[in-house]
Amino acid sequence: MDKKGLYSMIASLATSSILVILFYVLALQKMQENVIFTSVDVYGGMVFVFILSMIVSASIWPGIVEKALTK
Repeated sequence: MDKKGLYSMIASLATSSILVILFYVLALQKMQENVIFTSVDVYGGMVFVFILSMIVSASIWPGIVEKALTK
């Protein structure tokens, strides 16, 4: 794998992980306020957020990395 692909993958994983952690923290706060949401809802939401953020960030980061590496 070339440097561009490796850096893009690392950036995508980091971005998705940060978003999942943010979702988890906010979902826990919401779960404490309402008894409607269960831990299964939170974990399912975390998987959903991770998958969606990987799809989006995998299309955004390669262009940013390529511009940064060509400077």
